[in-house]
Amino acid sequence: MTDAGTVVRACLDALEAGDSTTALALLDPDVEWRNSGLPTLRGRRAHRALLDMAKRGIGFEVRFHHLAADGPVVLTDRTDVLTYRRFRTEFWVCGTFEVRDGRIVVWDDHFSMTNFVGASVRGLVRAVVAR
Repeated sequence: MTDAGTVVRACLDALEAGDSTTALALLDPDVEWRNSGLPTLRGRRAHRALLDMAKRGIGFEVRFHHLAADGPVVLTDRTDVLTYRRFRTEFWVCGTFEVRDGRIVVWDDHFSMTNFVGASVRGLVRAVVAR
């Protein structure tokens, strides 16, 4: 798998399926993952605990709105969904990925922290009210 768009989609699809082993295999050993307002993670090893969501009961869903690739660079416009028991939050994410030799070397997600916090509060309220 060398097409950059296919690599990115396969990685996020694997995470959605709870298959962190496949997702991690699509990351370069020295991958750099940047998230708006959060510390940058470097190296595949640092990502293991974060991407092993399913083992902790955390669900992940990705809804692609747009995916565009130009050579090794892939842009995604998507909604990410995180769940834990009755809690569910959905938030918009714009991702920029760089792929080299069939592996993601840079994963740079941009999102509004205000949007994320607001969506999380709404998810928490829905989880409590659903009791």
